[in-house]
Amino acid sequence: MSKENSWGSRSLAGVWHPCTQMKFHEDFLPIVIKEAYGVRLIDEFGNSYIDAISSWWVNIFGHQNERIKRAIVDQLNKVEHVMLAGFSHPPVIELSERLSEKTNNKLGHAFYASDGASATEIALKMSAHYWRNKGYSAKNQFLALTNSYHGETIGALGITDIPIFKNAYADLIRSAALMPVPYSHEDSEIDACLNYVEIYLQENCQNVSSIIVEPLVQAAAGMLFYSPRYLDGLSQLAKQYQIHLIVDEIAMGFGRTGTFFAYQQTNAKPDFICLSKGISGGFLPLSAVLTTDDVYQAFYTNDISQGFLHSHSYTGNPLACRAALEVLNIFDDEQILEKNNTRLTKFNELLQPLIEHSSVIDWRHIGMIWVFDINTNNPIFAKDCYRLGLKFGILIRPIGNHLYFMPPYTITDNEFKELVNATVKVLNEVE
Repeated sequence: MSKENSWGSRSLAGVWHPCTQMKFHEDFLPIVIKEAYGVRLIDEFGNSYIDAISSWWVNIFGHQNERIKRAIVDQLNKVEHVMLAGFSHPPVIELSERLSEKTNNKLGHAFYASDGASATEIALKMSAHYWRNKGYSAKNQFLALTNSYHGETIGALGITDIPIFKNAYADLIRSAALMPVPYSHEDSEIDACLNYVEIYLQENCQNVSSIIVEPLVQAAAGMLFYSPRYLDGLSQLAKQYQIHLIVDEIAMGFGRTGTFFAYQQTNAKPDFICLSKGISGGFLPLSAVLTTDDVYQAFYTNDISQGFLHSHSYTGNPLACRAALEVLNIFDDEQILEKNNTRLTKFNELLQPLIEHSSVIDWRHIGMIWVFDINTNNPIFAKDCYRLGLKFGILIRPIGNHLYFMPPYTITDNEFKELVNATVKVLNEVE
């Protein structure tokens, strides 16, 4: 098949790709994946790539996971979809109960959508509407962290601090106040940041609905880590000044940081948890917002205007919920968290050729995330790495000069070694 007649050229002609300047593809056609299995993607020409980023962090158990496939097929033979307004079905009921158990039943109510940005919108609206129902309609402002990312819908962009995503839409956005983040674990820096937040709340809490955070790791900003003690402090301040704490676990939930939810490495007590990405193992779109009984009861009245008036046609889709249930079954049956944690020593040993590379100026690690800060003056370093990665058989997408791995949990030692060696080749050539 010639490139002119390839699936890639047809994709370029008809498909508007996300987060992409389409003109860049004039000399580099989109890679069309015809097959996938385990950690590998196979393109239309038979080339194989190790998926080092779990296809934007969703395929936590790799591609074509047999258990999830069987669960979906079984559900397909029962009911594929039914609206969740006035109806329900076993998978969504069981999934809601199982997710609540993962929070020690502290957040026992689940509201469903199809993507992470929608989960963010739901949590923001639900928080502000809660205060309105309670008689505090002025509490409708949001706080976020510097370098935050929570999605690209209009509401989510208001609490996002990544200029490339929000600048073009600035006139449409109601921006949140941004709170500083301590990127060192120095007590003085953590205390200074918490002090800033407290002073802000002392002066403005009567107008603040909630603060939203990515727990422990700010992903789209370059996989920036911050101290768990900071999240503890934010949680305490939220309770003290009567605002909600929204924890965005969309990227970091489902075991990515070493615990099932990242906030569980702290003493934080969230009022809302946003979930998506790994929830269905990469098989079907699904997101959820978990919240407390206190929030739920604020909407439980005879007044329809005080109900939570938000909906999606595919809310709680049975196929997606059944996939998510099987994801939870795999975690429990195969002791995924324990297995991942026992493999980290070996993985870190295999990383030595990359850690010692002359262009790596720093690296950090938490759970199944590895990040390498690269010393480079190349303004298109990330783009070059992506292209060279494909040349050497790996899918990597650096953020700025931050090169990271977030592979499927099913990656083997040999595949991890292959990934490291290919990445070293990429850095050698990109330099």
